[in-house]
Amino acid sequence: MNQETLTGHISRRYNADIENVRKKVLEMGGLVELQIEAALKALEDGDSEAGLKVVHDDYKVNALEVEVDEECNRILALRAPTAVDLRVIIAIIKTITDLERMGDEAEKIGRLAAHLAGQERPTNNYREIRHLGDHVIVMVRNTLDAFARMSVDTAVSTALSDKLVDEEYEAISRQSITFMMEDPRTIRRVLDVMWIVRSLERIGDHAKNICEYVIYTVRGKDVRHTSLDDIMNSEQDS
Repeated sequence: MNQETLTGHISRRYNADIENVRKKVLEMGGLVELQIEAALKALEDGDSEAGLKVVHDDYKVNALEVEVDEECNRILALRAPTAVDLRVIIAIIKTITDLERMGDEAEKIGRLAAHLAGQERPTNNYREIRHLGDHVIVMVRNTLDAFARMSVDTAVSTALSDKLVDEEYEAISRQSITFMMEDPRTIRRVLDVMWIVRSLERIGDHAKNICEYVIYTVRGKDVRHTSLDDIMNSEQDS
């Protein structure tokens, strides 16, 4: 086997390893998305068992994080990637950390949904939470799409949508404080609601982080402290 053939073989093996890891990340992301949806449905339906199932199933997300992390460490040790290949591995390691934390937030929502199932339900049946949750789920879905296609365009537009999540979170928080002031009997339930919307806001933040990793991978630039509008404008000009 000559050097060119050997290099080609190593390159194919490396590409196969990376593709396998990327599939695992997307599998993990899909599971997190399902966990968020299940937790919100448990809240909406007043289903304590469904909420506790979300809590129980969090181990699946954790197991995938460990699996992907170990595979990334193996690739780093055996392949010693450089340049864009190294950025891909770094981005994957950071992405699974954020996905795991998103899973933790879904677990919290599931636990709170189980707790709220035994309490008096509001007349709007947590409609404002469902609305915020729908935005967050779309954001997570678009984030995974950006990761799958390594699309800077999708990553930037999705990261910018976190502003809407933050605005809804703040509006619900202000409304919740008003409810507690007007009727102290609602304090216990409303505090649980505030923890749920806080978890949803954090999931949005983690999704935004992943979008920034996608931009880093493609552009080679850390954009955590850069205006996303500027990045969008430069993408359109290129």
